[in-house]
Amino acid sequence: MNGWRLFGVLAALLVAMSLVLLAMYGWDIEGIRLVIRATARTSLLLFVLAFTASALVELAPGGITRWQRRNRRYLGVSFAASHFIHLAAILALAALDRELFWKLTNLTTIVLAGTAYLFIAAMTVTSFDRTAAWLGPRSWRRLHLIGGWYIWISFAVAIGKRVPLDRFYWPMAALVLAAAAVRLLAMARRNQRQAKLRAPSIPA
Repeated sequence: MNGWRLFGVLAALLVAMSLVLLAMYGWDIEGIRLVIRATARTSLLLFVLAFTASALVELAPGGITRWQRRNRRYLGVSFAASHFIHLAAILALAALDRELFWKLTNLTTIVLAGTAYLFIAAMTVTSFDRTAAWLGPRSWRRLHLIGGWYIWISFAVAIGKRVPLDRFYWPMAALVLAAAAVRLLAMARRNQRQAKLRAPSIPA
């Protein structure tokens, strides 16, 4: 399972999951809130898989991590699909119960999350060969580096606020922290290797 076929399967599963939850619990506030929570978790998992793909190959090369890096683009686009379903459910909640919506969020959160969605949209659009070539390799790397870390911060803040309230969020917080640790460790190893290559050799 690779490439766009992987994305198609994951997107179909995400849509099916959302429809099943709505069918089981109703197309009302309860069902929509379940979709919001479920897609928040699938988004986190897919984001971490894409975010750590290159770093895990650096730290632990193997069949699974090479598959993960090979499909990083498709895992990232699948994350975008999950998170836009998440956004659609949030907008549906706002339409059904505006008072509850504003109890659960605030303007600052909306601005920060909105910026994350702008990054997600930009990174998704530039996940195709033609748009990536149009943007250029340097700008593409800058966009995906800054965007990836901004989205990571968004997850860290959103989950961190809930950790003191519910132990259920502890594993999610651990996953977010582990993703950052993997990226930073891989970066340190690459920098160390490059420094050795640049170091002048001492003649015998």
